[in-house]
Amino acid sequence: MPDMLVHLLELPPLGPTLESLKEAGIVIRPARPYEISLIADFVVHNFSQGWADEISVGYANKPISVQLALKNGEIIGFGAYECTRRGFFGPTGVSEAHRGIGAGKALLLSCLWAMREMGYAYGIIGGAGPVGFYAKAVGAVEIPRSVPGIYADPIARLVSNEQTQRSET
Repeated sequence: MPDMLVHLLELPPLGPTLESLKEAGIVIRPARPYEISLIADFVVHNFSQGWADEISVGYANKPISVQLALKNGEIIGFGAYECTRRGFFGPTGVSEAHRGIGAGKALLLSCLWAMREMGYAYGIIGGAGPVGFYAKAVGAVEIPRSVPGIYADPIARLVSNEQTQRSET
């Protein structure tokens, strides 16, 4: 999957997206330090250990660079930035039962707005998939020759586990 580039100075507004989700009982907010284990368990169960490892870096950042989607106090999704590389968005995911309601877009926008507030003019979505979603949501464009990108030469066990997890979602 290619990397994608996002012009952070041209992001759509975040407020209307958050308000529409709030009406559906979904809250997007920053993760808190005392939630590390709960979030890691959610990520491992719904996605992969590799993604849980990546977002552990977000908990070490000050401020924490992990956003959560919650419905009735339950975790339904997460988004992270500044984890795998500086200036990169991801990983991110929404539980299968809660896809298609806008939580993924809200997590994306929330993270990208946070990156913009950090001073970035552009952000990179590493190993982006689905490409069409990011293009439509934030005008992201594919970066030529970006495959395999930062994910080149991973440990073999991690590759097989990640491929299995991604093919199941």
